Amino acid sequence: MVILGIILLIIGFVTNISVLWTIGIILVVVGAVLFLLGSLGHAVFGRRHYW
Repeated sequence: MVILGIILLIIGFVTNISVLWTIGIILVVVGAVLFLLGSLGHAVFGRRHYW
């Protein structure tokens, strides 16, 4: 999710499409939060680890 967000950020920046930029930021933030929760050992959506 984080990698997809970064790709969308790059594409949105290069093509100057603000929708891709916004979606990329959202995906990076959500992916980072899920990664942090999973790495700290908290269950995320019923899973012990989030990959």
